[in-house]
Amino acid sequence: MLTGKRILLIVAGGIAAYKSLELVRRLRERGAAVRAILTRSGAEFVTPLSLAALTEDKVYQDLFSLTDESEMGHIELSRAADLLVVAPATADLLAKMAAGLADDLASTALLATDKPVMAAPAMNLRMWLHPATAANVATLVARGVVLVGPGEGEMACGEYGPGRMAEPLEIVVAIEAHFRDRSPLHGKKALVTSGPTHEAIDPVRYIANRSSGKQGHAIAAALARLGAATTLVSGPTHEPDPPGVVVVRVEAAREMLAACTAALPVDVAVCAAAVSDWRPADAVEQKLKKNGKSPELKLVENPDILASLSKAGNRRPRLVIGFAAETENVVAYAEAKRKKKGCDWILANDVTPARGTFGGASNTIHLITPEAREAWPTMSKEQVAERLAERIAQFFGEPG
Repeated sequence: MLTGKRILLIVAGGIAAYKSLELVRRLRERGAAVRAILTRSGAEFVTPLSLAALTEDKVYQDLFSLTDESEMGHIELSRAADLLVVAPATADLLAKMAAGLADDLASTALLATDKPVMAAPAMNLRMWLHPATAANVATLVARGVVLVGPGEGEMACGEYGPGRMAEPLEIVVAIEAHFRDRSPLHGKKALVTSGPTHEAIDPVRYIANRSSGKQGHAIAAALARLGAATTLVSGPTHEPDPPGVVVVRVEAAREMLAACTAALPVDVAVCAAAVSDWRPADAVEQKLKKNGKSPELKLVENPDILASLSKAGNRRPRLVIGFAAETENVVAYAEAKRKKKGCDWILANDVTPARGTFGGASNTIHLITPEAREAWPTMSKEQVAERLAERIAQFFGEPG
């Protein structure tokens, strides 16, 4: 399955471009998100509307579109994908890739990317066998571009031989193998908590906080993309379920702790939820009525989920990570919290209202480990999640 994987499909010109439509359909069936670049010559064989309908996304064509550049620049377009797939890859586009040319959106995206590239060549057999094409292909393979095909068969021109674009299912198999081989957290289990908790006062009122769940959900999605079998225990949130993640929904802190305990054993636990520290000692079964007096609420402490996972004995995750949302002395308080809770890493962030962290799209993180402090620049919560997932993968890739 390709659940959660992001594919940038580049469709070049050639009669084989019709196969790209079936390729999109097969990738979407397996859970991949597909975004397409259609070259000018490619648009002679398939329409932007067809690709847009199948990808359920905008189709990108013009390098100099000011609208596109303001919304999704060509560099971000290529780097936002997990894999770039060129299908069909014409002799012309392969030559541009080998020479490092960038005279249209497709070639510019390919030159600007830092992500893996896969190409499915498609051309007349004489073009495929030409020494220039052979040299270009050798250059690209030496740079790490993965080729799928071409196969042998009858050409649209009536000739027979090598040059036919690989069938869509062959390309899908190659893409699945690529991700299977490159998933640094394959075989690992991850647990992530996210969102707020709601602690009932009565059937209609509760104690909560301003957490949106954006950061925790993004972390779960990032870990799943790196191959981890991920369970997300989420308090009430409007965030959509991350693809490829098992989601357990809870309301209160005690329910969250029970769900986390049931998910063990795992290799890594990331406690990103903003769990309420207290709950009413006695939640009443009927709605409290106004009687001219303010009700007196007796509060008791909720269970400490981060500390509980950090002290779980032989069921303790190898790596336990917490969050410290602070409004002052952010790093100092976070370091003290890491030691008190017994977790391995802690991510400190400033949640003063002026920052707009709760409910916002960005976060400013300090990663604190027993060995070091890291001040991360302000990033989107998705970028924070990607960076943390990469650090987790690095941790498990080290001996010990």
